[in-house]
Amino acid sequence: MKGLAGKVAIVTGSGRRQGLGAAILKRLAAEGCRVVVTDLGTPGGLLGADHIGASEEMQAMVTELEAAGAEAIAIPCDVRDARDVKRLVELTVAHFGRLDIMVNNAGVGYLMKGFTEVTPEEWQVVLDVNLTGAFLCTQQAALQMIKGGEGGRIINIASQAAKSGFPHLAAYVASKHGMVGLTRSTAIELAEHGITVNAVCPNHVTTGLGAKQNAYYAQLSGQTLDEFLASMRKRIPLGRPGLPEDTAAAVAFLASDDACYVTGEAMNVSGGEEMH
Repeated sequence: MKGLAGKVAIVTGSGRRQGLGAAILKRLAAEGCRVVVTDLGTPGGLLGADHIGASEEMQAMVTELEAAGAEAIAIPCDVRDARDVKRLVELTVAHFGRLDIMVNNAGVGYLMKGFTEVTPEEWQVVLDVNLTGAFLCTQQAALQMIKGGEGGRIINIASQAAKSGFPHLAAYVASKHGMVGLTRSTAIELAEHGITVNAVCPNHVTTGLGAKQNAYYAQLSGQTLDEFLASMRKRIPLGRPGLPEDTAAAVAFLASDDACYVTGEAMNVSGGEEMH
């Protein structure tokens, strides 16, 4: 990809070594970016240890990236906290001297239950992480990119759920639809500063979170896990669910000079399952 060597990228929610954020980090690093690993670091409330990147795992990601020849640092951040997000951007610039790419990947997708059973607390934590977090990170990144005077790239990791409804995921679907709206609005406002804003909309990706979703929906549909996975493959024209690397490749393209005239888009990366 053109123009990525030496650029500085933050990827939120990237502390889990087998997660989508980790794949995005590795691809951007492979393209020559200097990268910031960031995740919650410390569990709390509904954001338990099984669902966040702990500080130790974040540092392990840095070690892995450095072993591959990349420049990387880890900065814990709660994307729901405006002061924490401001600190994330400030520390990034203090270390690398600039910020070129913000990837809003942090998300909560494991709170699956029927709509009438969702608690206000569960609804709020999903909206706070998925949508408010993207708003806060976009705002701070934009302020820094405007100050830097060289434009930038903001990339939101939305979902197929940003375009279609799914049962037992009301808060998640609402937050991802909102993320596409945020993408379109900010793309218009930030264009004059040379900042593009786009979203990537993957279909199902079997990360650690994806495996939990598979098990949940197999049981909900009365299928075995193998039957559920077979039915998933059958409805995807390209015959397989998404890989983390598929989304990472789309992010690398949107971050590159090759996508300099692309903004306000919600790009499907779904093997043909989602076509609008």
